[in-house]
Amino acid sequence: MIVKTLPPNSRPIQEDSHNGTNSRGELDVINVVPEDGTSSLVVRSPRLLAAQQVRPIAEPETLYDPVTIAAHYQNRPLQVIRRIFAVLGPTLSFAFGLWSDSKRGIVVKNDRRRATQLRVLLTKLGPAYIKIGQALSTRPDLVPPVYLEELTKLQDQLPPFPNELAYQFIREELGAPPEEVYAELSAHPIAAASLGQVYKGKLKTGEEVAVKVQRPDLRERITIDLYILRNLAAWVQKKVKRVRSDLVGILDELGDRIFEEMDYIHEGENAERFFQLYGHIKDVYVPKIYWEYTNRRVLTMEWINGTKLTQTEEISAQGIDARYLIEVGVQCSLRQLLEHGFFHADPHPGNLLATTDGKLAYLDFGMMSEIKPLQRYGLIEAIVHVVNRDFEGLAKDYVNLDFLSPETDLTPIIPAFARVFADAQGASVAELNIKSITDELSALMYEYPFRVPPYYALIIRSLVTLEGIAIYIDPNFKVLSEAYPYVSKRLLTDPAPQLRASLQDLLFKDGRFRWNRLENLLKNARNSQDYDFNLVLNQGIEFLASERGAFIRDKLVDESVNGLDALGKNVLHNFTYLLRERVGLTAVNETPAATVEQQQTLEHIKRILGILRETRGFDPVQLAPQIAELLVNSDVQRLGQQIANRFTQKAVARLIRQLLTAY
Repeated sequence: MIVKTLPPNSRPIQEDSHNGTNSRGELDVINVVPEDGTSSLVVRSPRLLAAQQVRPIAEPETLYDPVTIAAHYQNRPLQVIRRIFAVLGPTLSFAFGLWSDSKRGIVVKNDRRRATQLRVLLTKLGPAYIKIGQALSTRPDLVPPVYLEELTKLQDQLPPFPNELAYQFIREELGAPPEEVYAELSAHPIAAASLGQVYKGKLKTGEEVAVKVQRPDLRERITIDLYILRNLAAWVQKKVKRVRSDLVGILDELGDRIFEEMDYIHEGENAERFFQLYGHIKDVYVPKIYWEYTNRRVLTMEWINGTKLTQTEEISAQGIDARYLIEVGVQCSLRQLLEHGFFHADPHPGNLLATTDGKLAYLDFGMMSEIKPLQRYGLIEAIVHVVNRDFEGLAKDYVNLDFLSPETDLTPIIPAFARVFADAQGASVAELNIKSITDELSALMYEYPFRVPPYYALIIRSLVTLEGIAIYIDPNFKVLSEAYPYVSKRLLTDPAPQLRASLQDLLFKDGRFRWNRLENLLKNARNSQDYDFNLVLNQGIEFLASERGAFIRDKLVDESVNGLDALGKNVLHNFTYLLRERVGLTAVNETPAATVEQQQTLEHIKRILGILRETRGFDPVQLAPQIAELLVNSDVQRLGQQIANRFTQKAVARLIRQLLTAY
């Protein structure tokens, strides 16, 4: 057993500025400097480390290495041949059925019966094939829609393995028999899945825990299947032209994920990181990891007393609002996908529990993934293009997100996108259903030369699963509608150049400012939990005063002048009328006080001011000193001068024109 120990004379010298204390008031990360002068950053979360003395370290051999695996099995041909024949029999039987159907004129890709048979076959073939089936359920570029839908139902429940083997693993991994490690351990596993099984236990110190133990010979069974399938994928990729995706790359990505799931140290680290990033969100709960009782094949974590979100009657009986917890889940998912990029890729009903005190608890951190910043911004840009019905821009987004190669002809794809979102033409995008959109996109991606990046496949799996739970609880629940406040907040507050460009695309059309879009953004953003009025105000002024904000600044100056012009036009008209009367130039016809367009601009400005007054954080008392600070801000003064100069020029020109024009 490999552990990292803190030297007895080590001393903490610096709290991590990002993590510091978490939402439970506990230190998560400190910098430890041993007496020898070396320094290293060590995670020592008191909520996770009872003893605060030891922590396992993942061993190098736990990483997926296809080259090493190939070298291993090339010297064991008989073992490989035996496994091939074990898999080949049921697989050929299934393939013969598909061939027979095609000869009889049955459209195989639309045959739900064969899709069900494939799901059952993968379950029988073992853990690697179950994981492959789950991965294929998110690959619309490889699998027809009917098969996608069936594979999403793939269950990885398997018969448990004997307790004796589980106890042996606990002894080997933790260095002591179970009775010395735990005060109690359930007589039988409470759950058994493809990679391991879970017992309920209690520590000597009294805490209830879940003890996850890996299946015997799991690594050997999975590596041989990955080796065989990788060679098969290379052959298919070379021989079958219809296949556009990098099958070997997909298998390697899957191998990485499976090996990460098999390493329970890595899973524990995922749980800690998830807590550090999202544990502060209101009513989100992440269980503790007990590192002194955790190693590569045994994981000990806090036992969560809770109810699956889909057990709505039981949740209601406890006085808990299941719909509210789904809202919490949506907000947490948005931060995972679009803010930090580290996300839970398997939020099925068994991994989301309503705790007895009304919180949303996340479980099972084996399958996690990450989205790079450029990809996160790209997803938000794609949302903006959908809202704007800019399908040419959307097609280019898919190129930037690596779904389409740069040389792809987008001409037939742009109208195909328009057809996918045709149902949204008369409704808000927020009213759309993620599942229906992804089904349509899946069919489109199967027909056109798309290649789905692994991160996107996991995102879709995550969102569709979450939406499925939400609709089960409330058939009228709209995930996109719940997501709008957060997306609006990001567009208004995020200083990233990509999102500033998206904001410009959203607010302007044909050079004209769309006040209704700004109203909708402000209305939605104020419903976001962490929306900060002062942040929006300060960042907005800073951006408008910058070189990057020149386009929006010039247009807003024009619109602001129009609004002020409309406000002052009646006063000016009355004043000039009296003045002309005094000097004997009485008007025959009176000029309208303001144009319809100017009046509309004025009404928009009034409504926006009303929205701002109703926004959380707006306080006239606290706003007064902020306004005083803003008035001496050079950027604000420059903006004010622009507006004042333009308005004065207009007003003087109108005054002279009305004084000198003869009627």
